[in-house]
This record gives sequence, C-alpha cells and structure tokens, in this order.
Amino acid sequence: MRTETRAVEANGITLALHSWGPQEAPPVLLLHCRGADGIDWTRIAERLAGAPDPRRVYAPDLRGHGRSDWPGTEPGATADVYAYEAMRDDMRALLTVLGIERADVIGHSLGGIVAYLLAQEAPDAVRRLVLEDVPAPIAFDPPRPPTERPAGKLPFDWAMIEATDVSANRPDPVWWDHMGRITMPTLVIAGGPTSGIPQDRVVAVAERIPDARLVTVDAGHLVHTDRPEEFLAAVEPFLAGRSGPPGDDRTATVTSRTSS
Repeated sequence: MRTETRAVEANGITLALHSWGPQEAPPVLLLHCRGADGIDWTRIAERLAGAPDPRRVYAPDLRGHGRSDWPGTEPGATADVYAYEAMRDDMRALLTVLGIERADVIGHSLGGIVAYLLAQEAPDAVRRLVLEDVPAPIAFDPPRPPTERPAGKLPFDWAMIEATDVSANRPDPVWWDHMGRITMPTLVIAGGPTSGIPQDRVVAVAERIPDARLVTVDAGHLVHTDRPEEFLAAVEPFLAGRSGPPGDDRTATVTSRTSS
C-alpha cells in the first residue's frame, strides 16, 4: 500500500504527515514515540487501512522529529517549544486543518502522553483512545539522569530530548489530576516486565481513566513493532466497538491481560 506524505501547516509550524487508506473512511491518528517518526507506524497503518473494514490513517512526525519543524534549533528558542502541551496543540490544530471532528487516537510512549493530553483537553475530538506502554505522569524519586546524546547526526532535535527529560522528571500535576476528563473508551496496552517503562505506572494509567481496559502483551516497550499481530489483535476489535456516547460501552472497564 502506498504511503502518502505531505507537509501540513498547523499551530504555527510545519508537520510532515503520512497517510494511508481511503479518504472517506473513519479516521485514525497514530502518534509515535520519542525519537521515531510517523513512518514507524507503517505496518500497523497498512493493516488498519486495508479491507474489510478500512480506515483513513494519519501518522504525523511530531515537532522536533523527522521531517517536521525542529523549533528548538531556531535562534532564541526555549525548552517551552517542546512542552507536551505544544505537541498536544499541534495535534488539535492538525485535526482541524484536516477537517476531522472526531478520530480514534493511538499513541505510543511520548505519543501516548500527547494523546491523553489531547483527550483531556478535547474529549469530543477523540472517539476511542489507545495508549501503548505509556507511564503515569508521576515524578520520579530520585529523578532519572539525563539521556546521553548518541554520536553522529540525529533524526530528531536533541533539544527535544533534553526538554522531555525534564518533563518526565517533573510532570505537571494537572496531567494526573485531569485523567478523569478522559471519558471515551480507552485501551491501555502494557509491554510487560521486559519493558523499560515501570509497569506499575502503566497500570496506574488504566486504573485512573474511568472507562479503560488494560491488556498486557509481553513484548517490551515496542509492542506494535515487535509483536504487531498481538498488538492488532487487541486494537482492531477495540476500534470496531460501538461509536455511541462513552457510557454505551461500560464493558471496557473490565481489566483483561493477555501474554504472548
């Protein structure tokens, strides 16, 4: 399946947007992890965009990643240009530019944080939410050490890494307080004991969101990459659920765990 890539102006920056599937199909927004880009989702996107129940799939490069703008490289830039809220606002603006009133949103790690902030801020814009190995926004004690910069040219802005390291150690308490605003059906996919993300923090997210179910796929942090079939086995039926008001699908509050 051909990947369509174009530049989109949203929230004052240029985002690279990759898309798959028929234009008229129900939309799905995929948000990648830190250091990746939208192409990371290609295998999952192709499946979601295919028959018999095709979806229109969009996967942007988040700001500071891939072919999107790297505002941290501009003169006078501050760490605020890589605030999670800025990335959230990028996605809200992107949906508006695309003419999408409501979409299913799937986010992995950093992309999952952006996804749940979007769901908190604009719950009417998110039909169903999938969070892949996303930790709760609770401060680390002691703080985690800064990430070491790898050698060579990077496919992302290093200033983004530095800024998000700080945010991970000192998350805004409002993010945790507002988890109750996420009223749509939510699927939380945990990566299991081999993930570098503390799994109690992933479980805490599922417990905090009113209409969430938890599935564990023992794949490590990169669930959709390393175990795509198990990932899709959880995600596809979840996205195919009823599209009515959140209260119509209270069976999603039942926690389930599967291992591969």
